[in-house]
Amino acid sequence: MNEELIKEAFDKKNWNETQTSNSWTIFKVMAEFVEGFSKLSRIGPCVSIFGSARTKPDNKYFQLAEDIAYKLTQCGYGVITGGGPGIMEAGNMGAKKGNGKSVGLNIDLPFEQSANIFIDPDKLISFEHFFVRKVMFVKYAQGFIVLPGGFGTFDELFEAITLIQTEKIGRFPIILVGSAYWQGLIDWIKNIVLAEENNINEKDLELIQIVDTADEAIEKINEFYSKYLLTPNF
Repeated sequence: MNEELIKEAFDKKNWNETQTSNSWTIFKVMAEFVEGFSKLSRIGPCVSIFGSARTKPDNKYFQLAEDIAYKLTQCGYGVITGGGPGIMEAGNMGAKKGNGKSVGLNIDLPFEQSANIFIDPDKLISFEHFFVRKVMFVKYAQGFIVLPGGFGTFDELFEAITLIQTEKIGRFPIILVGSAYWQGLIDWIKNIVLAEENNINEKDLELIQIVDTADEAIEKINEFYSKYLLTPNF
């Protein structure tokens, strides 16, 4: 067998192995969707709380997230978080303290992320794929409360804004907590993205609200749903 035939056989073997691997990936993704839909389909009205996994318990935003989650449960909402430490742990802690539903959508990562102990055992789901996890955040939440975070938090925030802006999902409240952290971003969006470059519409800014206290965050959620029936985003 000459070198060309050997190379052809090797390439064909690699191609077949790649196709088999891709096929199994489809089934893994499907399995994650099925588990997520099955566990979350009857959780009732919930609000997703986002923020950094690196926030420590003595940080003011950790304490604020816990307070927000507790007050959400007293208004009849469950709490969905990313299931890990930091702001996510604070959210689940507050939900548990308020005897509300405490949901954790964990993600397998090589660092930072492990499920916190305040998630209801029957409402903990671990994902391998970010995009499946993000579908669950949006599909089963009636609002997003976003505390200071990094790239992952920004990703989840802007995906929600984009889906609402493009009418791929129904509108729900998106609340940024901490004007000192978020106001610079909003100013940039207003002054550069909108005014200078005209890359969004002025009405798009109405999709985001900034607050500084737990009571303000709860008020914005309740105010929104005083006008709309609470329904999942199916």
